[in-house]
Amino acid sequence: MTKRFLVVGHKACTTGDFSLNDMPGGAGRMDVLCRCVNSCFFLSHDLRHDVECFLVLLGEPEPPKTILIKGNEVRYLSPDERSAGSLIKKALNLPCGESFRESTKGIYVRKGNLKRLLEEYDFALLDENGKDIRAIDPVPESFILSDHHNFTEEEEEMIKNLPKVSAGPKILHADHTITVILNEMDRRET
Repeated sequence: MTKRFLVVGHKACTTGDFSLNDMPGGAGRMDVLCRCVNSCFFLSHDLRHDVECFLVLLGEPEPPKTILIKGNEVRYLSPDERSAGSLIKKALNLPCGESFRESTKGIYVRKGNLKRLLEEYDFALLDENGKDIRAIDPVPESFILSDHHNFTEEEEEMIKNLPKVSAGPKILHADHTITVILNEMDRRET
């Protein structure tokens, strides 16, 4: 089973014209997305090979773009924000079209938005008002969540009929939510 996480980056830069030293400001909170990438893939001394992470970037100057990172293929990713940011920056410097194009091993980029991914995969929405993940059987394989911004009205309309799942009784940061969901999936697999 491939587990998927889709994170919408509402202000995230869509070209590689950002400084790795200013990912929170100059890159539209790319730091939040990098932490989500790390939460998707890193274990202690290992990587999750059964996870794919989609980043939908909606910031200026060339929105929308989608980055795909495949755990079973990715190389050169280290467990720090700068490493993920550097690989995303490299992908965004690559000219892309409607099909995914590989920038480095396991990292792909294309033009595309949330609507397109919702047409390609069946996602559940991670939402604090959803049904607790521990009360759901079976657990969905694919999840969508937002960065530090709420979904826009247009996005809310697109996702309104998705099943809603909660990571627990408290509101968590996006990267922490991913860790909690993967932990629950791990518990059920053992």
